[in-house]
Amino acid sequence: MKEPSATIVVCEGDETGQELLVESLRAMTVDLLGVDLHFVNYDLSLENRRRTNNDVVREAADAMVVAGLGLKAATVTPPEMGGVGSPNRLLREGIGGSVIVRTGRRIPGVTPPVVGTNAPIIVVRMAVGDAYGADEGREGVAGGFGDNGEVAWRTERIERSVCRSVAEYAFVAAETHDGLVFGGPKWTVSPTYEGMLKEEMDAAAARHPGVAYHPALIDTTYAGLMTEIHDKTLVIPALNRDGDCLSDLVLAMFGSIAGAESVLLSLDDNLLPKVAMAEAPHGTAPSLQGKNVANPMAMLLAGAALLDQAAAKLHEPRFRDAGTRLRNATLEGAAAGVRTFDLAGDSLTSDVVDDVIARLRASK
Repeated sequence: MKEPSATIVVCEGDETGQELLVESLRAMTVDLLGVDLHFVNYDLSLENRRRTNNDVVREAADAMVVAGLGLKAATVTPPEMGGVGSPNRLLREGIGGSVIVRTGRRIPGVTPPVVGTNAPIIVVRMAVGDAYGADEGREGVAGGFGDNGEVAWRTERIERSVCRSVAEYAFVAAETHDGLVFGGPKWTVSPTYEGMLKEEMDAAAARHPGVAYHPALIDTTYAGLMTEIHDKTLVIPALNRDGDCLSDLVLAMFGSIAGAESVLLSLDDNLLPKVAMAEAPHGTAPSLQGKNVANPMAMLLAGAALLDQAAAKLHEPRFRDAGTRLRNATLEGAAAGVRTFDLAGDSLTSDVVDDVIARLRASK
C-alpha cells in the first residue's frame, strides 16, 4: 500500500525570513519525521513579486487551494504607494482565509517577562475585514479647527460568516486543549458592529456546552492577561484589529515573538479547515541577515503546526505524531539551553536546527 504523502506549498521570502525557512526545512525530511512531504516552492521575494506584478503570489495561493497546505517565510511589504503591497493580503484573499490562529506558550528554560503566565494563550482572530481594507479619507481644512476643521473617517465592515468561523474555531480549539474561551470584542459600546462577533460566540457556546466560556470586553481581556493567573489554556476570539494587537502582546508575554507560530485557515461550509498556511509571525529582521543568529523556533513550530493540519486533512495520525516530535524537539532544545541571543542564549541559528535534528534522530 502506498504511503500517504502531503504536498506543501512553500512560499519563499525575504532577508532573514528566507534564511530561517531554509534552515527549518532541514528538520522536515522523511528520514527524520517518518512521513512523506512533497514541497512545491514559489519565490515570493520582493524582487520576484515586482518582476511578476504579484502573479507569483496568486499562483502560490491557487496551488495552496489545491494542496490544502502551505508554509510561508516572512516577506517584505514595501512602503511605496502603488507598489506590490502585502503578499499576506493576497494570499488570504486567494485561499479564502478567514481565521488566523496564534499560540503563545511558555518556552522551557526561559522566564517570561510576565510572571505567572504559565498556560498557553491561543488568539483566534479574523483574517479579513474590520480595520484592514476599510475605506478611509479626510475632509475639511487641513490644520483647521472647529466647524471647518479637518476630519478623518473610516468605514469598516465585518461579515457574519467570518464571525461564525472565528467563534466556532475558538470553541473547537478550547475543546481540543481542555481550555477556556475568554475575552471578546467591545460589544457594549458597539452592539451592532462588534456585537455580531459576540452573538456568534454565544451561539458557538450553545453548540459546545462542555467548553468553559467567560466572555469579557476587550479592555478587560487585556487587563486579565496582565493580572490574572490561569491554569487552563486560554482561547481568545477577536476582531481583526484587536487580534493583531493581542497576538503581539501574547507572544511578548512569553519572552519572544520569535518563539511561536501563526496559522491562517480557510474553513469549509462545515467550519472545518480546508486550507492551512503556517508561518512565523515575526518580520524579516534585515539587521540579522547573513549573521546566522536569528531564532528559528517560530519557523520550526510552524512546520509542526502544519503537520497537525496534514494529519487532519489526510486522516493519518502519523503526521500528527511527526508534528508532536518536531515541536517537542524544538522546545526540549530550548530547555537544554540551546537558544539564540533573543532568549539569552549564545547558539547560532544553525546550532538550534542541528540540535533539533539530533533530537529527532534520537526519538525515531
